[in-house]
Amino acid sequence: MRWVVGVAAVVLGLARPALAQDFDILRGSETVGPAAFTNWSGVYAGGQVSYSDLNADFSKATTPLVAQSLIELVLESDDHPSQWPVLGKGNTDAVGYGGFVGYNSQWQNLILGVEGNYTHSPATVVATQSPILDRVVSAGGLGYSVNLLGTGSLTVNDYVSLRARAGYILNNFLPYGFIGFVVGDGDYSLTTQIYGQQSSASPAVLPCTPSTTCVNYNFVNSAAKQDALLYGFSIGGGLDWALTQQFFLRGEFEFVQFVPVNNIVLSTMTGRAGVGVKF
Repeated sequence: MRWVVGVAAVVLGLARPALAQDFDILRGSETVGPAAFTNWSGVYAGGQVSYSDLNADFSKATTPLVAQSLIELVLESDDHPSQWPVLGKGNTDAVGYGGFVGYNSQWQNLILGVEGNYTHSPATVVATQSPILDRVVSAGGLGYSVNLLGTGSLTVNDYVSLRARAGYILNNFLPYGFIGFVVGDGDYSLTTQIYGQQSSASPAVLPCTPSTTCVNYNFVNSAAKQDALLYGFSIGGGLDWALTQQFFLRGEFEFVQFVPVNNIVLSTMTGRAGVGVKF
């Protein structure tokens, strides 16, 4: 029996360290390395080139000018020629350049930040024209022949967007979205001409004959401004690609809707490519 007890003691003594190691593993004594994320935090800046598509709607831009021209005629109060659209939409493309500067706050793989983005891309949008010629109407017991013409253009010089950004880190890539407020500078020019004849005949007899009393009328009006304030909102998204810990490439798309300026409704769609540096 003594030798049996001795053997058992030796076996238990050898097994105890192995069991202890097993229990240590189960208790989680093995260390796990921390998660690694590309560092996007801090201040950054860069330069960019852009390609923009500008669209402007001039259909209501002539309303105040024509209404002012006809303010003393019953023609406006009865038939509202100021509401007749003589201008339509215009479209143009432009190549530009600019820069950006911003700050990122990093929460593991989530990025929240703010950015200022500048674009210099001079472009002029010219309104399409749909002149109204020899339209005959009655107003206040009088007959009128009406001819209405107009021109319109809007030039966008440059603008700045102030953005709030949010992104998500995927290895060396940072896809992001943004929404912002836009302030810009532009020039616009509008002209109108409304002319024709006023006939005393009822119903209207136009063109006038020797038996009718007619009065010619002709009103020209215009509105123009340089360095007009443009403002609105922007929304879009893009992708930053970290080449090193300091340098990154960027591609993005932005849509801007401006508040109407003198009843001209303007929007832009812009694609950009740029390079930036993190500080």
